[in-house]
Amino acid sequence: MSSSNGMEPPTNVEQQKSGQDGGKRRESFSSQNSQTAKDYIESQLRLEADAREALPYSFDSCTQPLGPLRQSLFACITCNPPPANPDEQYTSAGVCYSCSISCHGEHTLVELFNKRNFVCDCGTTRLSTSAPCVLREDPKTGAKGVRSQEPAPGNKYNHNFQNKFCGCGEDYDADKEKGTMFQCLGLGTAETGGCGEDWWHPECLIGLPRDWNKIAKKETSRNGKGEKVEQDPDTANVDDDEETPLPPGFPAEDDFETFLCFKCIESNPWLKRYAGASGFLPPVYKNGGLPNDSIKKDPEPKPEPALEETLATVPEEEQPTNSKKRKVEDNQKGEPAPKRNKEDTENNSSKPKAEPTSEHPKQKHDHLPKPTPTATFSLFLKEDFRDHLCRCTECFPNLAKHPQLREEEDTYEPPLSDAGDEANGGASTGTGSLLDRGEAALSNIDRVRAIEGAMVYNHLRDKVKEFLTPFAESGQAVGAEDIKAYFEKLRGDEQPIKDAAGQASASSNNKDNGNDEDDGRKEQSGY
Repeated sequence: MSSSNGMEPPTNVEQQKSGQDGGKRRESFSSQNSQTAKDYIESQLRLEADAREALPYSFDSCTQPLGPLRQSLFACITCNPPPANPDEQYTSAGVCYSCSISCHGEHTLVELFNKRNFVCDCGTTRLSTSAPCVLREDPKTGAKGVRSQEPAPGNKYNHNFQNKFCGCGEDYDADKEKGTMFQCLGLGTAETGGCGEDWWHPECLIGLPRDWNKIAKKETSRNGKGEKVEQDPDTANVDDDEETPLPPGFPAEDDFETFLCFKCIESNPWLKRYAGASGFLPPVYKNGGLPNDSIKKDPEPKPEPALEETLATVPEEEQPTNSKKRKVEDNQKGEPAPKRNKEDTENNSSKPKAEPTSEHPKQKHDHLPKPTPTATFSLFLKEDFRDHLCRCTECFPNLAKHPQLREEEDTYEPPLSDAGDEANGGASTGTGSLLDRGEAALSNIDRVRAIEGAMVYNHLRDKVKEFLTPFAESGQAVGAEDIKAYFEKLRGDEQPIKDAAGQASASSNNKDNGNDEDDGRKEQSGY
C-alpha cells in the first residue's frame, strides 16, 4: 500500500517565485534527496529487516495441499464482510498465513491465531471469485490462480470468523482493547455446545460486566455510618490508558497453562470431577470466580504429624509392615537403606507376607476430589494436567474424542524467511534482499554464464562510475534526463543524445534570459 507524501501542485504565485530562485530550489531538492548507492542499499536492507521481523515466515505456498492442520488463520472482512443483521445467512471462511499476505495483503483481515484441523479456504467457493488463490495452480490449466474450488468439508467455524469474540460476542478492536484475552483449549464446536477455541475476556468468564474496573473506580460504597469504604487497591486508580488488570476472583496468569471455558465443560461434564485435583485449579465459577478460600496463595504448610501419632489413628491390623514413613524412620535411626546388613534383610524377608487382596487396584479417578461441583464453571489447567487424567478402560473413551487432552498439539509454521536460509539456497520466491536474490540467481547458473555475467556487470559498473564522476566533482545534481541520455549513449543512440543536450542548453538559456514560463519542470516530470 502506498501513501501520499503530502506535496501539492504549486499555485501561480509559487510558480512565479520559483522562476526567480529555481536554481536554489533544485539544489536544495537534490541535497535533501541525494544518496549514495551504499546508503540506498543499507536503507533497503533496514526496511527488509523490519518487514522480516513483522512477517518472519515465507509466504509463497498455500497450506491447502497439506490437508487439515492446526495453523494460524485469518478472516478476510473485505472478501467476506459480516452481515449487518446477525440472523442473516453468512458463509464463514479462513485463510492461511501465506494467503493472508499474497492474496489478501491489501484487504482488511482479522487475526484468529491458531485453529485446529483446518484447511485453507482461499480459492474456494467460500470466498468471492474476485479474490483467487494466486499461490496454487489451477489443476485444469496449470496456471497460477485458483477460484471456486470445493472447500474442505471438515472445517469448523465460530463467530470469530465474523470478528466477534468471547461469550459476549463483542467485536474486537485492537485499538480499544486494553486487557488480556485468553484462548480456550476447546473441546467442541459451536454445533456441539463448545466454543471452538474462542478467545475470552476474564470478566466474562466469572460474570462481571466488561467495564467492571471503571465501575469499581467510580462506585463509592458506604457503610451503615455513612463512611466511605476503602477501595480494593487492585481496582483503584484505573486509567483509561492503562492495561485492565485481571478481575478479583480470576486466577493469576502464572497459576495456569491453559483453560477450558464453561461451555466446553458443560458439553463434557465428565471433566467436572477434576476441579481442584492435581494438575487442575479449583473451579472458577461463571458467577463469582474462584471460591474465597482458594484465592489465598502459598498457605503455610502444615507440619507433618509424627509417625507414632499417625499409626495411633490406624487399627493395628491395618498398619503397613513396610511403609514409606517406616523407611524414613529407619533411615533416621540407623544406616541408609542401601547400606543395611545382609542379615537384617534376611530377617525382614522371613516375616510372613501380607495376603494379596482380591480388590481391583485403584485408578486415578478414584482419588479425585469429592463431591463433584454441579454449578457452571470453567476449569483452569496446569502445565502437567495431562499426567493426572485417568486413562483406565472406563475413562479413556472420553479422552479418545479429544487428542488435545492426551498430548500436546503441534502447530504448523511456514518455513522461516531469513537471510541465512536464503544465502544457503533456501530462499523463497519474493523474499530476501535484492543482493541475496542476485547471488542466489548467480549460484544457480553454470560457471561460464556466471563469469560472463560478472564481467558484464564490472564493465557496466566502470561506465556508470565514469559517468557519475563529473557530477560528483562539480556538486551538480544528476537529473532523470541525464541518466536517460547516458544510457541512450551506451546503446549507441548518438542522435537522441545530441537532441537531449540541445534541449537542456535551450532550457538553460531561457532561464538566463529571465524567461520563466516553464521553470524547467520537464526535468521534474522524470521522477
